[in-house]
Amino acid sequence: MSRYSRPVLAVLLALGLAGCAMRAKTIADIRNDPGHYDHRQVEVTGRVTSAYSIPLVPYGLYKIDDGSAEITVLSQQRGTPSKGALVKVRGDVRQVANFGVTSVGLHIEEKDRDIVRR
Repeated sequence: MSRYSRPVLAVLLALGLAGCAMRAKTIADIRNDPGHYDHRQVEVTGRVTSAYSIPLVPYGLYKIDDGSAEITVLSQQRGTPSKGALVKVRGDVRQVANFGVTSVGLHIEEKDRDIVRR
């Protein structure tokens, strides 16, 4: 390896990792610092506490709780998981508005979901 190979390899690795989903430690992390996660992809696991879908409308909403906090998930791809299911959700964090330190409409736009167990 030349003396330039290692720094170039390190930069390429860092750029590759930057495109991966950000793993929030907890949903509370997202709720406590929504500006840090806004428009970034995250992956969280939690239990479904409620789910809402409207027939003939391609959207569903459900809330998950990981024991630290609860967050709403907007699903456009398929129906909502059943209440009580343990799910791993990957998606983009979004806020409808931000008034000072208060986040309004904080949610995750679901990109992918895995049912861990029911």
